[in-house]
Order: sequence, then C-alpha cells, then structure tokens
Amino acid sequence: MNPFIEKVRYNYNSVPFADINAEHFLPAIKHFIKLAEENIETIVGLDEVNFQNTILAFDSASEDLNYVMNVYHHLFGSEADEKIRSLINEINPLTTSLYNDIFLNEKLFNQISKIYNVSESFESDERKLTEEIYQSFVRSGANLKNEDKDKYRQITEKLSMLSPKFSNNVLNATNSINDYWIDNDSDIKGLPENIVKSAKLKAEEKGNPNKWCFSLDTDFFGIMRFCESRNIRKDIMTKFQTRCNGGEFDNSDVLKEIAALRKDKANILGFDSHADFILDKRMAQNKKTVYTFINDLLAPSFDKAKEEFLEVSEFAVNTDGLEKIESYDLMFYGEKYKNEKYDFSDEVLRPYFKAENVIAGVFNVANKLYGLNFEKLDDIQVWHEEVVVYKVLDESNNYLGLLYQDLHPRSTKRGGAWMNQLQAQGMKSGEIEEPHVTFNCNLTRATGETPALLSVSEVRTVFHEFGHCLHGLLTNVKYKSLGAMSVYWDFVELPSQILENWLSEPDVLNLFGAHYETGEKIPEEYIEKLNKSKKFMAGTHSLRQLHLCKIDMAWHDVESQTGDVEAFEKDLLDEYTVIPKVEGSVVSNAFSHIFSGGYSAGYYSYKWAELLEADAYSKFKHDGIFNTDTANSFRENILSKGNTDHPMNLYKKFMGREPIIKPLLEKTGLIPEKVV
Repeated sequence: MNPFIEKVRYNYNSVPFADINAEHFLPAIKHFIKLAEENIETIVGLDEVNFQNTILAFDSASEDLNYVMNVYHHLFGSEADEKIRSLINEINPLTTSLYNDIFLNEKLFNQISKIYNVSESFESDERKLTEEIYQSFVRSGANLKNEDKDKYRQITEKLSMLSPKFSNNVLNATNSINDYWIDNDSDIKGLPENIVKSAKLKAEEKGNPNKWCFSLDTDFFGIMRFCESRNIRKDIMTKFQTRCNGGEFDNSDVLKEIAALRKDKANILGFDSHADFILDKRMAQNKKTVYTFINDLLAPSFDKAKEEFLEVSEFAVNTDGLEKIESYDLMFYGEKYKNEKYDFSDEVLRPYFKAENVIAGVFNVANKLYGLNFEKLDDIQVWHEEVVVYKVLDESNNYLGLLYQDLHPRSTKRGGAWMNQLQAQGMKSGEIEEPHVTFNCNLTRATGETPALLSVSEVRTVFHEFGHCLHGLLTNVKYKSLGAMSVYWDFVELPSQILENWLSEPDVLNLFGAHYETGEKIPEEYIEKLNKSKKFMAGTHSLRQLHLCKIDMAWHDVESQTGDVEAFEKDLLDEYTVIPKVEGSVVSNAFSHIFSGGYSAGYYSYKWAELLEADAYSKFKHDGIFNTDTANSFRENILSKGNTDHPMNLYKKFMGREPIIKPLLEKTGLIPEKVV
C-alpha cells in the first residue's frame, strides 16, 4: 500500500510518517501528476468559465501533488538518508516539466485571462486569488512566443537540477568535516564544560575514549569564541569557510551556472536581471530601493565595525602580544574583551536555559500575547523519535493546528534552523484545513547527566523560528495560496524577528530562566549586563549581514560571471572589509540561502525585516509588551492576513504609518539610543 495514493491520514489529518518510506514518493508523484494533468484538461475544455470552475479549480488542481511534495521536501531537510536525497534527481525534472506544461499552456492561460479580465467585480479574496494566479502565469512565461517558451522550459529544467546539486554539495562537504578530533589536553583549554563533555561523549560512542570529537555543526561558534589554541581555531575556520571551494564538493561552477541561467530566464521574461524579476514582487519593489537601503546602513555599520575591530585588536595586543589579529581571532578576543568591558560572559546564562524551559517560555509568551495553549500529543506519527508534537488551541480552546518540534542535530538533518508547513491553513475540498507547521533547529544536546542547556544565541533562535510558526498557525485565510508563506519575501521575516525582542525584557526571561540544578531565577545583575552587552560588536554583525546582501545582489544584478569566485567577492567587498579573510575562503560557494533556498536577490530581507520589527516593537514598548489591544492588532493586521493585501498596507494598518529606520539604528547601536 502507498499511503500517499491511498490518502492515509491519522489523528488531526496528520502525515503518516511511520508508514512512509522512500519507495513511496516516485509512484505517488507520478500518480498525482497524472491527476493534475487531467484536472487541467477539464479546465481547458470548458465552454463557459467562472471563478469556481476555473480559478478555484486551478488552485486545487495539484493539491494532492503539493501534499506529497511538502512531505518530501520536509524529509529532505529533516531526515534524509541517501535514498531520500537521491530522489531529488528524478523528482525535480518531473515536477518542473509538469509546471512548465501548465504555465506555458496557451489555452489554459486564455481561460485564466477571461476570469482575470472581469475580476474587478469580485469579492476581495477572490479578486486577490485571481490576480495572483494570473501573475504566476505571466511570470512563468505564459506570454512568451513559442521559441522563447522552449528556451524558458530548458532553463527551468536545468535549474531544477542545479539547486539541489548545490545543496547536496554543501551538506556533503559539511558532513565530511563535521567530526573534528582533538587528542591533546592543551588544545581544549578554555572551552566551556558543556562543549567538552559533549565531545568526550561523542568520542566514546565512536570508540575513542581518550580523545574528543567535536561537531562543527553545533560547536563551531563555541570553539571560535573560547578555544585558546590559535592553531585549532585557524584550522577549523579554514576548513569551514573553504569547504565548498575546490575538491570533491566544489560549488564554483554550479553557482555560476545557476546565476547565468537565472539571468537568462529573467531576460526572456522581459527583465534586465534576475534581481529586477524578483523585486517586481517584493515590498521593496525595485533595485534602487534595495541599494539605497543597504547603503544607508553600510557606512554607519562599517565605521562602527572598524572601531570595534581596532578595540579588539588593541586588547589582543595588550593581552597576548599579537602582532596582527586574524579572522579566526576576532570571536575569541571579542569574547574576552566583552567579558572585561562588561564584566560579563553570556555563557554564565547557559545553566538557566534548559531547552525544555525555553520551549515552555516561548509557549508562555504566545499565551500572554495571543491566548494560545499547547497540548502535547503522543498519538501522532513523527519522522524521528526525538520529534514532539503539540496541539495548538486558542483562548477559547478551539483547535488551531499542530506544531511539530525537532530541536537537535543529526547527520540526516541539514544545518541551521527553519520552519516548514506540512499543511497550510485554508480551503481544501470545500472545507478549511488547519495548519501543521514544523519547528526545526540544531540546538545543543544533553550530555550524560547534564540536560540540553542553550546559549543566549540558541534561545534567540528558538524565539525566531517560533515567530515563523506563529505566523503559520495564526494565518486565517480562505485560500491556501494566500496564506502565511505566500507573503512577500521581504515581509516574511517580520513575525520571526520581532519575537526576538521579548528576550530583552526581564519579565519575559523570568518566565522561564531558572538554574537547571537549583531552580534559582536569573540574577537581576546578569539580565542587566546581558542587555548592556547586547550591542557589543553590533557594527561587525551588521556589516557581515550587509556583505551577504551585497554578494546576493551582485550575483543577480550583473552580467554572467565566469571568473574566479574568490576574486569576484574580493573585488566586491574590498572597500568595506574590516576583518582579514582566511585564504581560500568564499561565501558564495556555501551560500545556500540564495543558491538553493528562496532568498535569491532577497537576502536583504533579513535587514529589511529588522527595520520593520524594530519599528513595530517600539509600539509594543510604548503600549506595553503584553498589551492585549496591541497584540490583537498585530495578530489581526499582520499574522492572520497572509497575502490577502499588500504588506505595506498591512504594516500601516498596524503602525498607522510607514516604517522608519531610526528605531533600527538605535537598537543596533549605530546611533545613540534615545533615553526615555
């Protein structure tokens, strides 16, 4: 039995993960491709068209296929063995060919156009859905001449193979260096106890009890911040930053081909560049706005970063007599300098951030803001034994959806943190379905008798990803295609990034911050010092993000690049580079966000969302961080609306005006903060 074809569902219409294996995907995908084709043929053959039999029918034509693909892509990132990962080479050409057949179908486009031409008289949701579907056809080549349609098809089919190739190279390269062995006591000096214990436990599991085995996917930043061995720090940073530059998993040619094909695709569709194509459907609207935004932040970020670099360099010289500080020194001496400057290391907070308590804390924040409750379920199938599932209820105890929680790293799981939708909120088969969202991280594991204790950065990651989950759970739209994940890409990070602000509030930290052994609350002085030190190296962090924005825009707003990637980045960033680079290091070759994710010509969205969230949070600060009216307004105007209206309209409904940049500059320390 194929659980996809048989449409097996369990409690709450959940995915039967335990019943699904790799062999089920291809037959199910081929089956539902055929069904989608039949549904499309029905629409094409209509004599009389209307919203119901054309637009709504099209919106649901491939819903079964979409379900299978949602499950597949989720497993590809969260629990992918070689069988799952290799399927992408067969699946992507099939689905790409189908979508090309659909969007390049002249008769179908004519049917859609007939409805679009009379859509001004529709109700708002129906009009918006019609507009979005019509635009998706136009942006997928429906207006092209036959010869250009063929070119478009060839380009998209090539891209469908290259992006997963890029992603697999990054994953394989990372896995190839992930186990980092140390056998000398002196080389682990300075490392926090939790990292050392974890490395020792891993080494014992691998049969080498006299050594330490570090996992670079989770230990990288801890090692760079605390390891006193300069040689170890250099070796690890070099391995990490050069991992896809040369060798078996080199991505240089792959990314250049992706960038060139994206440009060709944009040109065929009538745009000068891929950036122009992408930004046509973004809140920023055009390249000028993006470049202006980046440049407005670049100068103050560079000045601040230069000041910070000189301070840390001087400290390193005075402390250890270094003649010159290198990139692999900055985090280490930055940490030492911060500890001296503020008499504080955020590592002292780790014992207060037991993972289970942090999750309970973010649930508590959601309850105080939106009245949500989270009930653990034990009867839902999951993709891994560590996954926990919660039923989400509103303030009136009404069922809202499911939340799947997957917190820790595995070799079969990609790095980073993200939210997925297994099932979007909205109509299916005439009934509204509740959302099923996944909450994925790679957080510090428990070690022996010590529970999973999180760093401040990891706690921030939890709040960030949970913000995405809230967006998915609280969306309240009629049509799935207008849901949370279909909002403009430079708006999608607002719900996630704004939630991080609550971590600056003592009242919030006291909701869940408690010492895992004694139960003691976080001392007030620690919270004060944490907030005083939060702007430390803010210029450096901001400059790093802006560099990534510049790299992204450069690849997608230039003529095709055929030369050396490292040289390309050097020429691009030299003027605004403060920290010396490790020889051979490149960003582009492992920049999954833009070459295998959804952020091409859109990485600026993170900084853009910072502007939005800093400004929006100023309203919460003014009204009260748990003010019911303000929270309800944010829920009603931002979280619930999905893509039913332009994001600027939604933002103005919440704030009463367009966003301003000053709160961001103050929050990040690029200008002095206003004293209230």
